[in-house]
Amino acid sequence: MIVTRPRALRRPPGRAPRLATAAVAAAAALAVLLPAPAFAATEPTPTPTPTSSVAPGTTAFTLSPVSNGIVRPGDALTVWLSLQNGTDAELAATEVTLSLGRTPLASRTALRDWLGGDLSEAAVAPIATKPLDAVAPGTDEEGALTLAADDPALAGLAPGVYPLAASYPSDAGPVTSTSVVVVPDDSRTPVAVGVVVPITASPRQEGLLTSDELAELTAPDGALTSQLGAVTGTDAILAVDPAIPAAIRVLGTSAPQPALEWLSQLEALPNSRFALQFGDADVTAQLQSGLARPLTPTSFTYAMSADDFSAVTPSPEPTPTPSSTPTASSTPTATPTPEDALPSTQELLDIGPTARAAMYWPADGTADTGVVETLGGLDTDDTASLSVIPSATTRTGAAGATVAAHGLVGDAEVLVYDSDVSQSLLEGSEREETWLRGAPLTAATAYLAFATAESSGPLLVTVGRGEDRSRLALGTAITAAAAAPGVEPRTLATLASADPGSLELTEIDASPERAAAASALVGDEGELGRFATILDQPALLTGRERAAMLQVLGVGWVGDPEWPTVLADHREATRTTLDSVGLLPTTPTNLFGSRAPLQFWVRNDLPYPVNLVLYTTPDNLRLDVQGETPVVATPQSNTRVDVPVQARVGRGEVTLTLQLRSPAFVAIGEPETVDINVWADWEGVGITALAVVVGGLVVVGVVRTVLRMRRRRSRVDAAAPGDGAAEGEAPEAQASEEREASTPEADDDGAEK
Repeated sequence: MIVTRPRALRRPPGRAPRLATAAVAAAAALAVLLPAPAFAATEPTPTPTPTSSVAPGTTAFTLSPVSNGIVRPGDALTVWLSLQNGTDAELAATEVTLSLGRTPLASRTALRDWLGGDLSEAAVAPIATKPLDAVAPGTDEEGALTLAADDPALAGLAPGVYPLAASYPSDAGPVTSTSVVVVPDDSRTPVAVGVVVPITASPRQEGLLTSDELAELTAPDGALTSQLGAVTGTDAILAVDPAIPAAIRVLGTSAPQPALEWLSQLEALPNSRFALQFGDADVTAQLQSGLARPLTPTSFTYAMSADDFSAVTPSPEPTPTPSSTPTASSTPTATPTPEDALPSTQELLDIGPTARAAMYWPADGTADTGVVETLGGLDTDDTASLSVIPSATTRTGAAGATVAAHGLVGDAEVLVYDSDVSQSLLEGSEREETWLRGAPLTAATAYLAFATAESSGPLLVTVGRGEDRSRLALGTAITAAAAAPGVEPRTLATLASADPGSLELTEIDASPERAAAASALVGDEGELGRFATILDQPALLTGRERAAMLQVLGVGWVGDPEWPTVLADHREATRTTLDSVGLLPTTPTNLFGSRAPLQFWVRNDLPYPVNLVLYTTPDNLRLDVQGETPVVATPQSNTRVDVPVQARVGRGEVTLTLQLRSPAFVAIGEPETVDINVWADWEGVGITALAVVVGGLVVVGVVRTVLRMRRRRSRVDAAAPGDGAAEGEAPEAQASEEREASTPEADDDGAEK
């Protein structure tokens, strides 16, 4: 049977902490976590006070500039100060000091260190204070602090990125959160920037989203609706998971109306775009498993019904007459679509007319030189292959320098996205709270300021592969990149046409677990492909398997603690499918007579009829057996198979070996053996014995009849008058002889005759 395991549309446990950890490593969190200091909050406070989202037993203090930290001459500086209390104790009221440096940070490396909490990177001086109220256990407190435009602290700041800090005293020492102020240089020529936004669903096990899942995701508050709303009206480059449009199209007319409308909106957007792997599958793991190229879906026949693709055709119009009125004969009728006219795989996977082919986006930081060069050789028609990689995996980027978008690794073309900017945008897109979102978006703006000043060509950034992001949060992150000072949004074609620079990649440790998993899944798929030759349409099984295994290899599962269980469940489901057809156990059988059919049973748990051949082989010559018996096993039932046999002369035991095979001679299920006790001459012996018994009875009867007749004749002869008899014999004697003759005789054993 085909077994699937449903997965809810949710963020897998452990994903949010992982992303937060990565963000802190990239210096975008701008928050300080403490075990439980005595502390305070600020005003004004949102109503109602939100529940704290920090880890239990910790607190987080965040400095979050408004307007992404951008302050032009004549602008005021406003910041949010927020305190999240995840402890069981109230945090006491205190006072926060805001400090600003007058010397701009020298490089993006200095910026990274400053945002990471290295206070030795810059000198700052106090410019304002703010009292904070006490914070109740398990709650947050937020408040704004504004520095007027004419405040002396802001006067005379030249273009640059300036260190900003907020701190408060605690029993464990000062607690500080760092950020920056960005004073833009509006005289600089803008730099082209592309912003990549993934359009994806949560990681899953099944190959396609169900109708109910699509209805949920494309509802007004659904995740896919939020993603599409966030990119509408922007120049964002869309990275679309083709599994989403495919899931909608396979349902035909039965697809939820919101999903159909969502798909129409996606197709109508003018944004440049490219397709991710189906299910956003991890191309690195696939290539490192030994595949020559990443896998693609093979068929979606298993998910389509011809009834959902009926074509509406009008009936012939009747000849009009002056008195004619519309009748049922002129009503359009629905004509079922033949199965060979269903949408093709490519039609189902289409993501829109502006899509660029031959694009690959490996999981962040996993593609080494070998992977990139392999992908670089996978051109499509006249379109050169492009791999999307992070700047942190290039030697230039790892050294702290800015890397232009278009590059060459050997002969392989790549698009390089800025790791620092992209990590900050990812975190900002996942922050629902305005007073927290500004911190990472300010960091992104600051990194962009250095990137635009240093870049030799167009830049590329992404908002990361986030999940469950609201339209507001995602849209704000896109705008932060596209509307940052000194940038101009550009399309994918503009970035790909720029002059490429030569790049070298750093050493990247491969993930043996992911590669081994991909190899195991490919091996299982090969077994299933051979097994599927029992079907008239093998794609009913192979298409489902390919789609599901690509989902299991999805980038969204990387680092997720649930993934090993997901992988094991998928492989177990595949084994269950491979075991869904086989012979039922046999028992020893007695064969009486020379000819008789032997009966066996084939189990078919699949929802499809299957074509099989039962091969029967005896271990000796006592029995002639039909070696090949074709079988068509009905769906989800047991089917009887009659195998003609003929016994030869002799008796004894014969062991038959039974093996089911597909028409392509692929062994299906395990072989079975059955012992047959042959009684080949029983019928002849029985008939002979019966003939002897009957013949003996006939002979005995004839002999007895002859003997009886002889005795009777001898008595008659003895009673007749002869030559020596007295002529005057007394009448009494004659009467006595007649009575004796009429009396029944007794045979030799005394029985009367």
